Amino acid sequence: MRKRNVTTATLLPLLLLAACDGREESAIDNLANGANAVQVENNVRAEAMAVMEPLDPPKPGTPGGLPDDRTPLSEGGITPDSAQGAAQVVQGYYGLLEEQRFEDAQDLWNPTGPIGSQDDTHFAARFRGFSEIHANIGGPSEPEGAAGSLYVTVPVQIYGRLATSGKPWYGLRQVVLRRVNDVEGSTAEQRRWHIERIGPYQPPIDPVADNAAEPAQSLSATDGMAGKR
Repeated sequence: MRKRNVTTATLLPLLLLAACDGREESAIDNLANGANAVQVENNVRAEAMAVMEPLDPPKPGTPGGLPDDRTPLSEGGITPDSAQGAAQVVQGYYGLLEEQRFEDAQDLWNPTGPIGSQDDTHFAARFRGFSEIHANIGGPSEPEGAAGSLYVTVPVQIYGRLATSGKPWYGLRQVVLRRVNDVEGSTAEQRRWHIERIGPYQPPIDPVADNAAEPAQSLSATDGMAGKR
């Protein structure tokens, strides 16, 4: 009996979406009559998703979209210490967030920074405002060196659903990754790309364009992906 109560509780957000036409009564009746709880949940989820506004992130080169650089992230033949290797770390990070594997995702941050050293519960709480998280990854910048470290910036288009309403949410961010250069005495862990910070996307400066640059997006109150700057 307890298992059935727990399953019903997990269905409540979906049942609220279906409440306008009586489908919630059918789902609860099916549970009460001994129907397979997982199948009932899957059926209600599919029906609820069908009436929700579809996720349709802006296309590359359009407002809200990634730069249309026509150089998608390569899937093979990448050295881990290259800029493409840094972009693969970002791709893996958002893949883990999509699967709600928050502890594994946090391991990709700089472990000594304020985000990487945060306790697991508080890190996971950054994403409780979202029922879904997805991302498209843009092309990385060329590595830049400073004080024995290398930095790469990767643009990201985040899209998902707000947990409270199911409404789509879109945002452009840029992820800055750092690794220690191949200096004597550095460890393998230090030479691995780690996420240093995540902030508003800032378009590359075009020296031939006029000086009226588009202002950077400010962070939204629901943006659990943003690190401290």
